[in-house]
Amino acid sequence: MVFHERAFIYVFFVVVYLGYLLLKRHNGLTLVWLCAASYFFYGYWNWYYLILIAATTTLDWFIGLHVGTSPRKKLWLILSLVSNLGLLAFFKYAEFVTENLNAAVAGVGLGWAAVNPAKAAMEALGMKYLLPVGISFFTFQSLSYTIDVYRGNLKVERNLLRFATFVSLFPQLVAGPIERASNLLPQLYGTRTITLRDFTEGVSHFLVGFFKKVALADYLALYVDKVYNAPGEHEAPALLLATFAFAWQIYFDFSGYTDMARGVAQMMGFRLMLNFNNPYVATGLGDFWNRWHISLSTWFKDYVYFPLGGNRGTAFATYRNMVATMLISGFWHGAAWGFIIWGALHAVGRVVTRQLEGSSFYTNRVPTFAKQLGVFVFVCFTWIFFRGKTWETSWIVLRRIFSTGWGDPRFPLVLLVLVLAVWAYQFLYAGGAAAKRLVELPPVRLALAAAMLVWLAVIAQAGSQPFIYFDF
Repeated sequence: MVFHERAFIYVFFVVVYLGYLLLKRHNGLTLVWLCAASYFFYGYWNWYYLILIAATTTLDWFIGLHVGTSPRKKLWLILSLVSNLGLLAFFKYAEFVTENLNAAVAGVGLGWAAVNPAKAAMEALGMKYLLPVGISFFTFQSLSYTIDVYRGNLKVERNLLRFATFVSLFPQLVAGPIERASNLLPQLYGTRTITLRDFTEGVSHFLVGFFKKVALADYLALYVDKVYNAPGEHEAPALLLATFAFAWQIYFDFSGYTDMARGVAQMMGFRLMLNFNNPYVATGLGDFWNRWHISLSTWFKDYVYFPLGGNRGTAFATYRNMVATMLISGFWHGAAWGFIIWGALHAVGRVVTRQLEGSSFYTNRVPTFAKQLGVFVFVCFTWIFFRGKTWETSWIVLRRIFSTGWGDPRFPLVLLVLVLAVWAYQFLYAGGAAAKRLVELPPVRLALAAAMLVWLAVIAQAGSQPFIYFDF
């Protein structure tokens, strides 16, 4: 079940929301209702997912109790790290490790082959091996709780039901934002007040996200998939436009999901963190990562970059920590070399541009649009490896961009116009307080909402493509 399917909009959410409104004055019953709804939502894909999330929840809740009181709290934290990251490695990376190990073994002529333990275990239980949807998201969310309790930044949550609801809350369960316990857990106490503004803004967020996903991301995917699934059959213009289109596809797809998640949550009185802030108007790579997938970027900064030493040591140590964080971030996104290369390229980009972006020359002398264009071009270049996933596919795309002719790319003009219109809107929105006030005027917002509804009603069809980040 996904947000842009009719089953979610007209059945699941209506039932859950009405029940929530009836029970919201009774916090205990509300938690039972929300947790049950969230588990149903997650188990809708595959029932065995529930075993994983229940195990993660119970273990981290139990560990949290001891981390908060035990003199050996570091051992309890290590147990949380090993269990969470071990579970993630087992399901998400076992296939990648097995394939690369077998390739290495075959290269030296040894006559044996490793078996994916996760796949073997699932098949032994009579179940088809599937990567659990959203495992990276709920694992990181649960893990951040035990780390914050260990650091003394968060009180221990003694109510297992409340903690289970925090880990599994359905709007952000499978693709974020990755919420911190310090933000979401307090919202699960007491009675939430839902105002008319909460409802209308929630509906507005959901509509914008729905439009991004169905009207933009899914239509861009048709072109991107056609080109990237057979890059050897296309020339430079098509490959360039497909890369440009993928940059916007993944933005519309992922930010669309989080817009819908934030909208659903706000209609229920919850406030989820902003996860995207117009990343394609960023003026530097540091600025880009302050705007793109903010909940993950801040997670890695707080739980990887700073523990490694951050920028507190020598310049070499700072760059080392930066590179390590970006490489881990790339590998988090998927078990494929393309994601690792993508992370490595961003690491190199941050190292090369860090001093430049902090200089007065770059800040005051380089035109803003030139900075924005440079960042966008670099980010699009790195998306080639993210979308290509394998080195072979990515190399074909790069080689043919520089070696083939300039035939008709057959890119749908209407999509190009839509993307450029969105980009222009973001530039306008980022252009200053006056421009921001203009686009936030009620008549402007209503006109945009009406245009989106007309487009969705006349042209778009719901439920055609899965969300990209469900794979992560």
